[in-house]
Amino acid sequence: MTDYEIKYQSWCLEPTLPESMKDELKSIKGDLVEQELRFGQVIPFGTAGMRGLMGAGTNRMNIYTVCRAARGLGTWLLSSGEAKRCAIAYDSRHNSQLFAEICAGALAEQGIEVFLYHMLAPTPMLSFAVRYLKCGCGIVISASHNDGRYNGMKCYGPDGCQMTDEPAALVFEKILDTPLFEKPVPDIKDALNSGLVSYIDNTVWKAYYSAVLSQRVGIEITPDNMPKILYTPLNGTGNIPVRHILSELGIEAEIVKVQEEPDGDFTTCPYPNPETDEALKEAYLAAESCHPDLIIGTDPDADRVAVAAATEKGWRKFSGNELGCLLLDFILRHSKISPESEIVRSIVSSPLADRIAAEYGCKAVSVLTGFKYIGGEILRLEQQGKEENFLFGFEESCGYLKGSYARDKDAVVASMLVCELAAWCKANGKTLAMQMDEIYNRYGFYKAGVKSVEMAGLEGPAKIASFVDSLRSDPAVSFCGSRIIRSVDYRSGESMDRSSGAVAPTNLPSSNVYELDLEDLSTVIVRPSGTEPKLKIYYSAVGKTAEAAQDRVDVLNAEMTARLEKI
Repeated sequence: MTDYEIKYQSWCLEPTLPESMKDELKSIKGDLVEQELRFGQVIPFGTAGMRGLMGAGTNRMNIYTVCRAARGLGTWLLSSGEAKRCAIAYDSRHNSQLFAEICAGALAEQGIEVFLYHMLAPTPMLSFAVRYLKCGCGIVISASHNDGRYNGMKCYGPDGCQMTDEPAALVFEKILDTPLFEKPVPDIKDALNSGLVSYIDNTVWKAYYSAVLSQRVGIEITPDNMPKILYTPLNGTGNIPVRHILSELGIEAEIVKVQEEPDGDFTTCPYPNPETDEALKEAYLAAESCHPDLIIGTDPDADRVAVAAATEKGWRKFSGNELGCLLLDFILRHSKISPESEIVRSIVSSPLADRIAAEYGCKAVSVLTGFKYIGGEILRLEQQGKEENFLFGFEESCGYLKGSYARDKDAVVASMLVCELAAWCKANGKTLAMQMDEIYNRYGFYKAGVKSVEMAGLEGPAKIASFVDSLRSDPAVSFCGSRIIRSVDYRSGESMDRSSGAVAPTNLPSSNVYELDLEDLSTVIVRPSGTEPKLKIYYSAVGKTAEAAQDRVDVLNAEMTARLEKI
């Protein structure tokens, strides 16, 4: 009998399992493939916490795996020297509130003081609360943009950033040392009665709103330049915070009614990812009757935002890179810039951002993928007493932050900035689409693409790692007809000039990412996803026309697709 079969049998015999979970296990009796998927490993915990399908099993999100993770986090916190306090938030997914309450109880059992949001709260609001309440760590129960079958547990350090590699590895060790069934899953009533768990009051909400509003660029919004907004929270946590901030600007947004209230099934948007055009499908339908200037959509935990602008030819949805560059140009245009001012982007985000920053005399800093690295750059500036030098940070995956009040991407502040940008454009006789085209005409047409390839199953991570290694070992001097001028191995921390062989340090943390920079200014970057069993491939190209740049992206994608088919 295999190890996973033994674990399956032990779960079937566990007397504390609820009847629904027992029935779920009975349904896979004899199904060794499903048993291996559920019990072949422990659900991993990394820098993005843990995320997975909900259900019975050690490789699933359920009351036992969540409780064990919280207890492991608590054990780490007690040994860390950080404040013995934790803030917890949760989104609109099935079991999110339950998992949050279990985490609160598990931490309280260990004598840790817990501050729990009493209602749905966005991820950036949790990041803010960790620092505002001087906590040693924080938890968000959310699977971000995944479909309704998933849930997750994001963990934050005392700086309000998602955990980096070292503390995440230590927490995972503590989790693995924690028994699953030795102690019962805690009850929130007992935790509240202990006095160690309390609900976060309106003071924190108001402080967060004040912090967001302090990041206004300062465009006066009047009846003449006020944009007409259609907003969808995609059945998630953004509904109240985004509408509150927009109302502070004087904007009463129209709402996509079928996506206004929480819905863990995401019935009208099964994959609520702002990166996809499909995420705004219901908004496009609603726009036919209310005729807005802009559509704004936030993902379920309201840390990412999608924006589409009305044009004479229909709706134009901006990519994450395009919106990032639009906001960057707008912010720098209206900011006081010193030689030490900086903007921060992830390495897979558009190099167009660097061109824009240089035009305004602003430093551009590139960091690894994951907003925690942007947050880490803010922390570095803070420790030097230069926090005000951070002007803006963004990721191509629709994540943005202005200001240092939070250390994670924030769709609430981004929605506010988009409205200010739209008002400024309107006052100057143009639209966001026209402004984007002006940027392209000024700097060149930059196009980007991303290919996400799921490699499910227990062998998936090995296949992904093997593919990345195959690029590292490829001796080719050109790629898709253009000479390779530089290769960057972020795992070894080395950047190599392919002509001279000279090697320079990346000065970034080690990460299994590999990059090829080509003579025609196009790039290819590959990396494993940090949250899912997926290989992600990023393309960037620049051309004299949008069509030329897109054609180059298509060629790069075709080459990588052909290579992937071999595995």
